[in-house]
Amino acid sequence: MNTLIGTIGPVGLAVVLTVVLIFGTKGEGEAKALPWGWCLFLSVFAGASYAAGGWPFTLVRGLVNDGVELVNSFIPGLTYPAIGLSMLAIIAWKKLTRRGVCLLGIPFWYIAASSDGGLGILAEKIAAAAQQFAS
Repeated sequence: MNTLIGTIGPVGLAVVLTVVLIFGTKGEGEAKALPWGWCLFLSVFAGASYAAGGWPFTLVRGLVNDGVELVNSFIPGLTYPAIGLSMLAIIAWKKLTRRGVCLLGIPFWYIAASSDGGLGILAEKIAAAAQQFAS
């Protein structure tokens, strides 16, 4: 073991960051609650880690695909980039709590990893960075 933490991998990183975001947004313990910016930053890496993690997180992708297909039956042509940009608009203009930022940030980057274009490329780079950080 060459590092203090050891190799946790992308699945472990996703779990650790999710736990930090769940308990870090409350701020009931000795540590203060995470600020809004840290919640967004950590949710980016958590969502990208979910995308890079593979199974069991692929089950979530299946649920998202089912949801998109259901919405496509009402709004034909709705794509992952459109959903991602809609979520980004909500994050940017809706006054969210820190927990709300996390609850939208993680799925946003998970969906962005499934989309084409700039969002997909950015999510792939973040997933690669998260995987590199985790190993």
